[in-house]
Amino acid sequence: MPHKRNPVTCEQISGLARVVRSNAQAGFENVALWHERDISHSSAERIIIPDSTTLADYLLNKTANLIETMFVYPQRMLANLESTHGLVFSGQLLLDLVESGVSREDAYRVVQSHAMRAWKEDLDFRELILNDPEISRRVPRAKIERAFDLKRQLKNIDKIFARVFPAKSVTRKRVASARKKVARPKK
Repeated sequence: MPHKRNPVTCEQISGLARVVRSNAQAGFENVALWHERDISHSSAERIIIPDSTTLADYLLNKTANLIETMFVYPQRMLANLESTHGLVFSGQLLLDLVESGVSREDAYRVVQSHAMRAWKEDLDFRELILNDPEISRRVPRAKIERAFDLKRQLKNIDKIFARVFPAKSVTRKRVASARKKVARPKK
């Protein structure tokens, strides 16, 4: 399909991560020893340790490059969210209804009912919820409207990014320094 770009790099990262995890399993099996090690452990380690460290380095580089060269289209993202007519907020709505004293079973039933109707009939999910007398009788309108607030969903995003991606210059200096240490030949 020429109108889209396949996420080849993401697929590669995901697939090769399975190899690293499978190598970890072989390493875990080396842990259970009775008294002294035999060579079955070292034979596996001779393969899994260099392969896994090399592969992990490769995957980290691919991931860093992916993030640095990624195109982000905020307006398109917002349009995609809006195209759901509020369905993306169904989980938050369910939690808010339960927090307001509605049983989880009742909340799930009513949210799912309106979600399915909105999906099938291309209706606005938020409006269906706001006009439901069963919900409005039990939960204040302001609380219902708050469930559909995108800013509420994103309020901690800056904190998350700060934890995951510390200052670029510091990270790059650490990576460059580590690479230099690895690349230096032993005397």
